[in-house]
Amino acid sequence: MHFLFIALLILISFAGCGPAASSKPPERLPKVLIASADTIVPPDSIRTKTEYDFLLYTGLEKLNAAPGTKSVLFNKDGSLLYAMNLEGMSIYEFDRASRKIQREFRFKPTKGEGWDYETDKPIPSFEEKPVEACLSHNDRFLWVSLHNAGGVVMIPLDSSEQKHDDSLLLSGRNMPNKRIRVHYPENSSKDSFLVPLIKTGKTPKVISRTNDSRHLLVSNWHTYNVSVIRVDTAIFPHAEVISTIPVSSIPRGIAVEDGQNRSFVAIMGGASLAVINNSVWMKEKVIPVASNPRHILTDTSGHLYVSYNKLGKIACIDTETGKTLFTAKTKPQPRTLMLSKNQRFIFVTCYSSDTVEVYRIDENKFTRIASLPCSGHPVGVDIYEDDDKLEAWVCSYVNGTITVFKFNKSIK
Repeated sequence: MHFLFIALLILISFAGCGPAASSKPPERLPKVLIASADTIVPPDSIRTKTEYDFLLYTGLEKLNAAPGTKSVLFNKDGSLLYAMNLEGMSIYEFDRASRKIQREFRFKPTKGEGWDYETDKPIPSFEEKPVEACLSHNDRFLWVSLHNAGGVVMIPLDSSEQKHDDSLLLSGRNMPNKRIRVHYPENSSKDSFLVPLIKTGKTPKVISRTNDSRHLLVSNWHTYNVSVIRVDTAIFPHAEVISTIPVSSIPRGIAVEDGQNRSFVAIMGGASLAVINNSVWMKEKVIPVASNPRHILTDTSGHLYVSYNKLGKIACIDTETGKTLFTAKTKPQPRTLMLSKNQRFIFVTCYSSDTVEVYRIDENKFTRIASLPCSGHPVGVDIYEDDDKLEAWVCSYVNGTITVFKFNKSIK
């Protein structure tokens, strides 16, 4: 018993030596990452390549596309790229890793009226000329605007859904449609199916969607309006136009800002951006800008980026005030813009000057970091990234090529 009593006293005395018995506050640990029991890593060295602030150009690759490639679009994980071939009346699905075409979606041509942008007059043409595109519903559907068909088509990328829609259209449903033939270059097999044509205004161009994929906005060049399409994949034909929003002149670029429930439309035929209220699908106000805005993007910090085609410059605009924060001169005829994932770099295709320009977006200016030759009049661009590298895939309209510009990421 005497031994047990002594042992109990010793345990109580040790308990009284813990942090609760100390009147001195614990010291603050330095803000570092402990890599192991013996290693302390300084805070500046724990950044990853996803926080890169420098791009080093390493070279390029040239891929064959089709005549008149107008735009390119990556899926979410960057494994596939879709090229809209306006003059080729087709869409190419590239496997990014192998650089090979997996599928060719070819439209059956029907006669239609086109437009000569040099003479500004109508010309005989075909309806099925893909311009721009948008992926929705986790890459299940590819929406494509057809330049001379006055509408957009929704292409199911899964073959089972293609057959489902085809059977419905063949069952006597009286609605406009387009036939697509699918070619598989690797094994020479072919498929064919019909897709419904969702009628919009004349000469549809850009298609943008809301984050939930429930609505699409389409800019219609010749009817000076924007079509709003409601999408319901459970009900055939999956989409219907619910609103047509008039604008003052030719519309082109569209940027949807879901957080503020609004969209911005570049009025390329004038000098303004139309702001659309996405709750009621009506034009809310107009932001005066410089002349001939073509393409627009938004970032997550309340900025708009605009390319001014005739002026040869790009601009950063505050979305709330409409104030132009800063601009940069580009090579002639800047067209499509694309932001890197970290929103620190912007890529610009410059059409008539056969150049792709890359700018770092600093606090109050654009800093050009690369001006790269790109033959054949570059027009569309999209970006693939992983932890170490960035690839800008650029399509050229005249020579039907895609140039892959490669960069390594680094941290200064």
